[in-house]
Amino acid sequence: MKKSILLATICFLVGCAASSSILIGKSRPPISPEAVKLYIKPPSKYEEIAILDSSSKSSWAVTDQGKMDVAIQRLKEEAAKFGANGILIHGTGDGSGGGVVTGSTSGGVSSGVFMSVFHKTARGVAIFVESE
Repeated sequence: MKKSILLATICFLVGCAASSSILIGKSRPPISPEAVKLYIKPPSKYEEIAILDSSSKSSWAVTDQGKMDVAIQRLKEEAAKFGANGILIHGTGDGSGGGVVTGSTSGGVSSGVFMSVFHKTARGVAIFVESE
């Protein structure tokens, strides 16, 4: 019984999509995620490349800041695949992705605990910024 609960939990965590994108412009050759800069206000001259969405799902991050760092890093990785050197951040937030159930049966009595799994989310547009 315990093995089936563990297996179900692992399948749930591995099966969660952590990021997605929609190409809306011209893709460029991939770059390093470290070269992708975040913007909260649009730069003076840029080109939109893709709509991005990410979360900290399936990560081992525990703190809110750690979870947000994972969500932002995943945005940067997704943008870098398109050759975007910037991300115009549209928002961040909180999400709930189900939970984990543990339990046991002893002497005909069952008990269990359900713990919600919370994650951080981030949204933005991958952009290519002309030299300023």
